[in-house]
Amino acid sequence: MQATSTRGVVFIHSSPRALCPHVEWAAGRALGRAVNFDWAEQPVLRGAKRAEFVWEGPQGTGAALASALRGWEHLRYEIAEDASPGSDGGRWLHTPDLGIFFAQTDAGGSIVIPEDRIRAAMSTAGANAHLLQQELSGALGQPWDDELEAFRYAGDQAAPVVWLHHVG
Repeated sequence: MQATSTRGVVFIHSSPRALCPHVEWAAGRALGRAVNFDWAEQPVLRGAKRAEFVWEGPQGTGAALASALRGWEHLRYEIAEDASPGSDGGRWLHTPDLGIFFAQTDAGGSIVIPEDRIRAAMSTAGANAHLLQQELSGALGQPWDDELEAFRYAGDQAAPVVWLHHVG
């Protein structure tokens, strides 16, 4: 039986220079082949580097990559694995302050919050709408997104996108 293949991307948002070769080695080991990232300066954090790497592999490769990078607390990274036949996708986020976050994603890339997580948020919040919002925000990984946003934007070489809305 042949394993179902999927694809994804690794975003190293910030890595100390000295750690870059070790990050490549760990990612290559998870992928089963040597890899070379195209490292660039990370303007948000002096002395740090950033890289993006698109990968293909069997289902579960995203988890293998996240496991390979686990433990290096100075890294800021994001890993996405696309959904594939018979399997949801996944998203892993890591920051030094917050640690790691994982969420399942559907075929459209949206985060899927399991029923038990929603029930736990409702139980914790009770009638407190503000607390429910905080609980669901955490379930969506918002604190990680907030912390990584400046590092993501710094990697954009193009001008920022301006969304125009027509009302009425």
